[in-house]
Amino acid sequence: MSVIADQSALELHRATLANGLRVLVVPDPATPVVEVSVHVDVGFRSEPQGRTGFAHLFEHLMFQGSESLEKLEHFRQVQSAGGIFNGSTHQDYTDYFQVLPGAALERALFLEADRLRAPKLTVENLRNQVDVVKEEIRLNVHNRPYGGFPWILLPPVLYDTFPNAHNGYGDFSELEQASLDDAAAFFDTFYAPGNALVTVHGDLSEHGVDGTLALVERHFGDIPARPVPQRPSFAEPAPGAERRQAVADAHAPLPALALGYRVPDPAAEPDAYLAHAMLATVLADGEASRLQRRLVHTDELVTDVSASNGLMGGPFDARDPDTFTITAVHPAEVSADRVTAAVDQELDRLAEQGPGTEELERQTARWVAALHREDDRVMFRMLGLGARELLYGRAELAVELPGRLAALTGADVAAAAARLRSSGRAVLLVEPAAEPAGDGDA
Repeated sequence: MSVIADQSALELHRATLANGLRVLVVPDPATPVVEVSVHVDVGFRSEPQGRTGFAHLFEHLMFQGSESLEKLEHFRQVQSAGGIFNGSTHQDYTDYFQVLPGAALERALFLEADRLRAPKLTVENLRNQVDVVKEEIRLNVHNRPYGGFPWILLPPVLYDTFPNAHNGYGDFSELEQASLDDAAAFFDTFYAPGNALVTVHGDLSEHGVDGTLALVERHFGDIPARPVPQRPSFAEPAPGAERRQAVADAHAPLPALALGYRVPDPAAEPDAYLAHAMLATVLADGEASRLQRRLVHTDELVTDVSASNGLMGGPFDARDPDTFTITAVHPAEVSADRVTAAVDQELDRLAEQGPGTEELERQTARWVAALHREDDRVMFRMLGLGARELLYGRAELAVELPGRLAALTGADVAAAAARLRSSGRAVLLVEPAAEPAGDGDA
């Protein structure tokens, strides 16, 4: 095991086990609990063609028992220690995490190592979880107003390649055709130890850093090494012109639209990427933001508007390419073209003049305060450290964000607005349907 200590604002200790598993240990005496997460370098952009939704389905399968534990025993072990646990699937990674009292650290490491070594893949578990995922899709997408808007519906308008454009939640017919061999192949390929990162954060006073690393080695070190998949580049050319598509929504009470733009590579151009994130804040965060004042209060063109840098939300949560989105819900008597024209005018104004000093300071303060509030939630702090370490090799980004935000200038935001206006974009229109849709199995 090789160990590298990094003396930064956080005390970061990195290690790599002989089987390739990366380890990040972050002691924090102010945190009264310990958190353990496993980030696996596979998200829905990596799932095989013809198996849409498989990354998310596999997240479910990882909670169905393991080599040593029956189904639900993992749940009981965590809850009996007073802990919480969960997992989530993103564009480029899947995470699993536990938050427990410090005395239960070894229990958490055992549980995560046991299922990373050998989850219980059976036909019964597979069929059961396919049904669970289908019900989740019905609840969150098919039978819900604006379901899948925009993260499922917008990518196929903005992107051309399967990894970037397909539905990460999954197509019912493809989920139903998934076999146990498919599940075993997915695990063998993507859940190799060398394709994962373990993060331990919080109260490590009982074991110390060296003792914690020894515990990680004890529980994860004997997982056999397997070949690590070569992650392909998902880069594709940005659209050179506007692309437009309309979809019907039987549950939507009002029309809606989403604008999608490509953003700079967060790894190669982190400050330009972050300027786009600040642009989203200036446009739509708070009642005093540009689009809230113009579209909601002054012109009364929309009932709701939002902007986001990143398809799945928060900053630095995916590799390149990623998406800047502006979404709005508007009355039926207001055309989508009127809304997009007003958005374009605000972007042009920002591109020419940039935000005012007071405006930029206000929005920076709002965002930095939100980051600090989120950082107070130890689960989010750990997940942010692990995700950025896995994606970019720089967990430090999690603590650098407030300083990087404060360093942005009005000219940086103006350049981001100009970049959006100079490139092609996707326009997704959601139209209330006259007839209710079917049960969503198609």
